[in-house]
Amino acid sequence: MAPRVRPLLLLALWTLAAPARLGGGEAGDGGWQRRGPGTPTAAVAEERCTVERRADLTYAEFVQHYAFSRPVILQGLTDNSRFRTLCSRERLLASFGNSVVRLSTANTYSYQKVDLPFQDYVEQLLHPQDPTSLGNGAGSGVPFHWHGPGFSEVIYGRKRWFLYPPEETPEFHPNKTTLAWLRDTYPALALSERPLECTIQAGEVLYFPDRWWHATLNLDTSVFISTFLS
Repeated sequence: MAPRVRPLLLLALWTLAAPARLGGGEAGDGGWQRRGPGTPTAAVAEERCTVERRADLTYAEFVQHYAFSRPVILQGLTDNSRFRTLCSRERLLASFGNSVVRLSTANTYSYQKVDLPFQDYVEQLLHPQDPTSLGNGAGSGVPFHWHGPGFSEVIYGRKRWFLYPPEETPEFHPNKTTLAWLRDTYPALALSERPLECTIQAGEVLYFPDRWWHATLNLDTSVFISTFLS
């Protein structure tokens, strides 16, 4: 029997986005509060996931059907209990509270960057985002861009993804937020023009192939690990 998919962590990057009032989240949420008052109403899960979910994928099947052709959501792939412990609010602040982090949109066409201590980021800047600002918290995310293939595993919260194949350049403004795109552009798209989309839950891993356009939207507290293969 072929082995189950076990991608090597060639490059791991953790990122989080969470609403205001972060002290004492719900049980099992690592101290991060899932949602807060003022969470944008537009930051909701899609009506129907159009990315296939697989819980029994072999390596041979992955290479044949997904690695070079289309995204897939992998379930039951790893035990992320270790990551959940390391990514709790208390542990992250204890380990990295004094470390300087750089905030940016991670967008090829946007270059605004802010450097500050991680503790200040968590305690002062995490709040729900409105569609017109590049803020932090629920409603934040990364506008459309592309790069090499990768995996993204959600540790806490939910993360909504929008994906287009390389030959279909999405309609978007590089300096506007994903939330603004979802509010202003998405509703006018014909069904044939809409992206593949799905909300990734804690414990799930999304794989996307090389050069696929993708944008993300954090629906509430979102701690995730991204692994880029090239």
